[in-house]
Parts: sequence; structure tokens; C-alpha cells
Amino acid sequence: MNQNPWTTWHLRLHKKLLSKKKLLPKGSSLLLAVSGGQDSMALLQLMLDLQRLHAWKIRIWHGDHGWHEQSGSIAKELKNWCKSKNLDYFCAQTTKIKTKSEASARDWRYQQLLKTAEKISAQNISSPCQHIVTGHTASDRTETLLLNLARGADLAGISSLKDTRKLNQNINLVRPLLVFSRQETAQICQEMKLPIWIDPSNKNTNLSRNRVRQEIIPVLEDLHPGSSLRISSLAERLSDYKANQQAMARLLLERLSSGEGICRQSLLELPLTARTTVLSAWLQQHGAPGLTAVQLEELSDKIGKSKPPGSLHLAKNWTIKWIKNLILIEEPKTT
Repeated sequence: MNQNPWTTWHLRLHKKLLSKKKLLPKGSSLLLAVSGGQDSMALLQLMLDLQRLHAWKIRIWHGDHGWHEQSGSIAKELKNWCKSKNLDYFCAQTTKIKTKSEASARDWRYQQLLKTAEKISAQNISSPCQHIVTGHTASDRTETLLLNLARGADLAGISSLKDTRKLNQNINLVRPLLVFSRQETAQICQEMKLPIWIDPSNKNTNLSRNRVRQEIIPVLEDLHPGSSLRISSLAERLSDYKANQQAMARLLLERLSSGEGICRQSLLELPLTARTTVLSAWLQQHGAPGLTAVQLEELSDKIGKSKPPGSLHLAKNWTIKWIKNLILIEEPKTT
């Protein structure tokens, strides 16, 4: 490989980073989450190649979930590869019993990544690690949009998987590869002769995301080549639209607030879509569990004009109550 490689892949990522300079600021300390699969290896190599232009300090984190017999050997081989590149490598291990579902495995990864970033920051006070970087692609965002659509999510749900989000007060999660599809990361790895460690659990179609990845996305790509990138682009536009809606919803909430709740009569003067948007923002403002689009419409109907007082129980013991001219939210009681 050339000492200073530069391909159309590098150019595309470099342009994105220049257009969004706050995403991964120059000189930042970065912790890259690397599974060893094609997406994370493409991320790692592109970031290493662009490091000379952005002066990043790059460190690698790998999570050994213990889901299959090869997981330990993958962690060891990846460690040796990183060592050959003089890269700082961190690895966390768990077991299949502790991370038996997609959700629990994801939660474990982010907990471990945060711990590692905080450890790095404690040892490097002048250059704290405030950016955790993952190899999520446009294909991942497309899968998320399709799954959330199928579950009946509202706009907030189908516009998820953004370029960045806060993991805590000091650390951001960053996804710079959302401009690439999974087909393209495979091509990057092939062209750059990168090693790839394939996780056998990715073939398990009992996992919903794997089934969408293996059975639905290929059909869409066959019918309309490049569909993953276009659907991902739609998700990004929806995210911008959602941000605008949320800003307007916050302004409306200020006007609708009455004491400890929302003025019921004033809320009902809004069109249905605006009403459900305000209710969604209100729940989010209080840190309450969210509702699907259908549930928000049902709630909007229950609090409608001439409807009697009532209540709705949410997940995690939250409750929404409405009386004659007020809508209230109750947090779970602590014991």
C-alpha cells in the first residue's frame, strides 16, 4: 500500500469530515470500536490513512462477546494485527449468558466503551477521549429504518441512527461511515487487502437485524441498485425534519404549559399531527418512555373534546393522567 494512500473512498470520507468539522475535530483522541468485520476494518484503515490530515490520536477497542467458539481467537488475531501497526488495543470480554440478546450485547458494548474512554481520559488529562467511533454504514441505517417502520415507530424512531449522539455529558458516539454502504466497505477491504474476521453469529437469522440484512436488503438492492444509500439518505433528511419539528414543539410546549402539566383545551386546538408531536416532545422532556405513532394517536383521541377524565399507564410505571383542562405526567414512585 502507498505510504500516503488516496482513493475516492478517502476523498468521500474526508469531504464529509470537512463539511461537519465538529464531528471529529482536528487533534481529537478517538476510540474506535472494531469488531474485525468488514465495516469496522474499512473504518479503521480509512481513519488511519486520514490521520495525517486530522492529527487524531487513535486507539482500538474490541468486544469479545463469547457468542461462538472463534471469538477468543478473533480477539487475539486482531490484537496481533493492531500490534503490528503500533496501535493501542483494548479488549473487553463477556459471555453468551450475560449478553444473550442483541439489546443486552449492545448495552454491554457501550458500557465497556465508555469505561475504556474514561480510563484513557484519566491517563491523558490534556487530551481526553471524547469521541467513540463506530463503523455503522448506510446499510445499518437502512435496516434500522425498516425495522422501526415495521414496529410502528413514529418519526423519531424511523429517523434514528444519526451521525452523532451523546453517550454521556462528555463523550459522543460518532458514525462517520454512514456515507458508505456495506457493499462498499467490502470493496474497500478488498482493494486495501485488509484482513476480515467474520463473526458466525451474523448468519443467525433468528436475530431480526440479520434477517433483514440477509433476506430483505438483497432483494431491494436487486430491484433498485443503490437503494441502501438512498433509504439511508431519506433517514438523514427525516432526522433534520424531526429536529425542526422538535424545535417547534418545544416552543409550543412553553405556550401550552399550565402549572405542572399541559393545558388540555389549548392542545386540542392543534391539528392531530401537531398534537402528537407535542405529546411526544413532552414525554421526552420528562424522560418518560416513548410511544409509537399509533399509541400517540390513541392518546390524542382519549384526551379529545368531551372525553371523560382518564389515565394511561406507560412502560416502567410511568402514568399520564388527564382531568377537565389539564394533562399530567407522573413519574414512577421510588421505594
